[in-house]
Amino acid sequence: MAKVAVIGATTWGITLAAVLARKDAGIRILARTEDEAFLVGQSVFKTPKLPDKFVLPQSIKVTADANEAVHDADAIILAVPSQAMRHNLKLIAPYLNKRTLIISAAKGLEIATGKRMSQVIAEETKKEHHDNICVLSGPNLAWEILAGRPAVTVIAAEKESRARRGVKMVTVPDFCAFTNTDVVGVELGGALKNIIALGAGIVDGLGYGDNTKAALMTRGLTEITALGTALGANPLTLSGLAGQGDLIATCSSNLSRNHQVGVRLTRGESLKDIEATMNGIAEGVSTTLVAWNLAQKLGIEMPITERLYQVLYQGEDVRVAVKDLMAAVAGHELAGRKWGLFTLFRRRKKPEITF
Repeated sequence: MAKVAVIGATTWGITLAAVLARKDAGIRILARTEDEAFLVGQSVFKTPKLPDKFVLPQSIKVTADANEAVHDADAIILAVPSQAMRHNLKLIAPYLNKRTLIISAAKGLEIATGKRMSQVIAEETKKEHHDNICVLSGPNLAWEILAGRPAVTVIAAEKESRARRGVKMVTVPDFCAFTNTDVVGVELGGALKNIIALGAGIVDGLGYGDNTKAALMTRGLTEITALGTALGANPLTLSGLAGQGDLIATCSSNLSRNHQVGVRLTRGESLKDIEATMNGIAEGVSTTLVAWNLAQKLGIEMPITERLYQVLYQGEDVRVAVKDLMAAVAGHELAGRKWGLFTLFRRRKKPEITF
């Protein structure tokens, strides 16, 4: 029986622990404090995203002791906010063994460095652990998974054998995992789609309809692909589950925190008040800042990200932002400053077929 430690008593962390418990894995959740560990263990850790009748499986142990949670684990899953990733790694790194899979389930970028979570993990662990670094991402709305509704995810690692190990550990009935070796693409797809989800919430909050949202999502995916490929991602990954799939789920569902932030901005609420009253973190807020900074450094045109940056950090009115985007001078849909997408998607000569 595999032993798995879930770092973070977040909604996503509790969900993943409950899913893994279905296959009789030995699961331990690392909570931030003894009080939090007690509440989660007693199933009185209330959040609007968890079903009212949710009861933590008795086989799951919750602790605030990092050594107890991690020391003999076959895998650890980091389900913490991206800005807390480095802190949590410092806590658990001394207790990792050479074979422990380290799986990031966070969907964000570090503000201070602009780095992906796998890069942060590599910086905070010994070199002997680097081949074991994996990332988990996909169209994964926690409440639906916790309720037993079928879902899929992707586990990526630079070494496919590590990704296969991760898939074997997390796959259970109604939760299927696929492998990928494009760590960059899987991580960026999961992080950058949150920016577009903020915009989708704004579109829904303003009542602009499905045509507008479809345009936003499609153009948003193009922006994600442009930045992603510039940073080393495979564009095909961004059209898969961890890119387009996650984008569709997050932009379409009011279960998404990022979507909720967008809706609430249209009601005149300030970002500060929204974040203060939310249960959990909307990763798209910080990711917008990081993506905007990366786009500036690389000289890449990202009009949706630019507008959302202005809304979130410069106080621009959401209605003005959306109207300006829709009024933009349009060219070829794959043409943008330093996008380079024509070289990726240019029309190739059709092969001659003979019978």
